[in-house]
Amino acid sequence: MALTLPAAPGPAAALRRAGAALSARPSLLAAATVLLVCVPTGEKDVTAAVHVTPADLASLALVALLGLDLLRGRTPRIGRTACALFGAVVLAAAVATVGSIDPAASVTGFVRLTQVFVLVPTAVLCALRDRTDQRLILGSFVLAALVQGVVGANQYLTRTGASYTGQPIRAVGTFGALDIMAMSSVVSYGLLAALALAMAERGPGGDARLRRAMFAAAAFLVFPLAVSFSRGSWIATGIAAAVLLLRCDARLALRNAVLALAAAVVLAGGFGVGASGVTARLSSIGSVSAAPDQSVSDRYDLWGTAERIWQDHPVTGAGPKAFQQLRDSHAPLRLSSGSDAEDASIGFTREPLLSPHNMYFLVLSEQGLLGILAYAALFLGLLAGCLRRARGTGTAALALLTWVLVDFLYADIGGTTTVLTSIVLGLAARTALPAAPGRAAGPLPAPAVPVPSARPRPAPAGPAPALAEVPSP
Repeated sequence: MALTLPAAPGPAAALRRAGAALSARPSLLAAATVLLVCVPTGEKDVTAAVHVTPADLASLALVALLGLDLLRGRTPRIGRTACALFGAVVLAAAVATVGSIDPAASVTGFVRLTQVFVLVPTAVLCALRDRTDQRLILGSFVLAALVQGVVGANQYLTRTGASYTGQPIRAVGTFGALDIMAMSSVVSYGLLAALALAMAERGPGGDARLRRAMFAAAAFLVFPLAVSFSRGSWIATGIAAAVLLLRCDARLALRNAVLALAAAVVLAGGFGVGASGVTARLSSIGSVSAAPDQSVSDRYDLWGTAERIWQDHPVTGAGPKAFQQLRDSHAPLRLSSGSDAEDASIGFTREPLLSPHNMYFLVLSEQGLLGILAYAALFLGLLAGCLRRARGTGTAALALLTWVLVDFLYADIGGTTTVLTSIVLGLAARTALPAAPGRAAGPLPAPAVPVPSARPRPAPAGPAPALAEVPSP
């Protein structure tokens, strides 16, 4: 007798199942966005007006999916406060674009700003429906950081990284020397996410294995972060970790600070890492005002350039993407023509300085007072809400947002990892902002505790029915 095997599902059926899974849990696309940041793009033209990466495509797919849900009548969980804060950013960018010195060139900047600071964050806000979604996205940050950390550590140990003080020892991960800050950003995000996940598992009911794994991941990521030689990432990570630990446990924060200091002494002195530049790089942080090196001096000059551009366009700014057009006419003569970049794949090149390397000065020069007020309202609203409402894994949003706000003091959007800023803002918005009426507001609700009835009914005959599993907080 012949056996009839069931036919394999066709591509259409597989696509339908994948679409149903994404519709049921759109946070999968947010996690995919984080992981796709690790895909090398091979982009070598930093002056191009538009850079579209696989991570950007995944983030836009998330926006499209949530937009389709909205058209189907599935109201997203966005409260009036969130609408006002994100709407103000769109309005400020639109006004700056209309009044730009070159409106045609500013359109691409308007689209990028809307994607990074409004569309993707609100899509992430809508995609976070329970704690599983939150842990999924935080787990993707940790996994991406581990991938980049392994690659970066190998580059340092085998001397195959980007050039630093004439030696190919700077860890840059899969991003290359033209995106020198990308690996340190990804590793910083992952370190903070791992630390927050570990802290959330403390106490009775926590998963001890997950806690140990996350602490181990955070400890490992310290090394690739150190050999990235990124002073900005070190400062931002230290401040964000301190805020996270103080929010969770002040005594533990003090104990960890002592341990971190001891580990730094052993790392720099006992193992000779200081000889390769980490100690010198750390000591240079204290001299950025008294005796700044060339990179710091250039950054100060770029900040002054942005201020002078703002003085010429005080209310609505010069328009998105206008800084690079007006830089030469407002910059001092001592400003360098670019920064040096070198690795095995690109050789030696000069990377042009196309932004002020400070997000706040960039907004001020390109969008004026209207723009800086809109962004200040968004950032401070999210920070205040996270400080007030964050608990459990929600403390990760507080730590990641703190990192972004500190990093914006000496960096701005641009490069492959820009879309990660959007994911962080979405996580922060989910923790900080109240939801729309009729929806769960603020932090994700704790599982309900069943209350026994005053008159318990006798158990039915036969096997007892299985109880529905209550999700763990």
